[in-house]
Amino acid sequence: MLMTFPPSEFLDLGHTEHRMLFDNAVNAWDALRQIPSYLQFRLKPQILAKLIGKPFVSNAVFVGAGTVIEHGAMIKGPAWIGENCEIRNGAYIRENVIIGSGCVIGNSCEFKNCIIFDEAQVPHFNYVGDSILGHKAHLGAGAILSNVRLDRGEITVATAGGIIPTGLKKFGAIIGDRAEIGCNAVLNPGSIIGRDAIIYPGTQWRGVCPAKSIAKVRTEFEIIPRRAPGEGR
Repeated sequence: MLMTFPPSEFLDLGHTEHRMLFDNAVNAWDALRQIPSYLQFRLKPQILAKLIGKPFVSNAVFVGAGTVIEHGAMIKGPAWIGENCEIRNGAYIRENVIIGSGCVIGNSCEFKNCIIFDEAQVPHFNYVGDSILGHKAHLGAGAILSNVRLDRGEITVATAGGIIPTGLKKFGAIIGDRAEIGCNAVLNPGSIIGRDAIIYPGTQWRGVCPAKSIAKVRTEFEIIPRRAPGEGR
């Protein structure tokens, strides 16, 4: 019997306005398939946010009250953004993006077909494609959630018990509630990160990181004397 990854194991569904996306999900990533149709039938475009300068916001976007969208941000939509968020300069929010309330969406960050739970933070130079970030999840600067295999094949999840097919050609990661992804970490397609887990900066991760675990990369440095300019070798 194949291992499953139910949404409740990673995500507090009380911290999203869009929990119905997970109603029939056997695995948490099943909700990613539902985003386009969910937005098509439920999205009612309206901008209640404060706009600073001239950000681009299309006519297929809902943004809640108290959210601030800075000059230079681009929201193509369809997109649904909650209340009291910060959408900072240079943010690029593409198609089929759902962002909860109290989130930080930062400079030079790109989002596509993803679900971001309340109070998650994606503040600096991040890519989030075909992924789900739980409540208060945080990506360090430069962290990337890669969503496509180099051979364009089906995404699988590598577990201790074997390989689990997802049926998806594009799938980045499931990041559990309060998980921390360190600066410049790269999560390969099909990564599963448990609640309260930590991925160390600079890590190249693939597979499943259990809840309340730390994935470390240990690098040894060699310190050698520096020669003076012009000194012979």
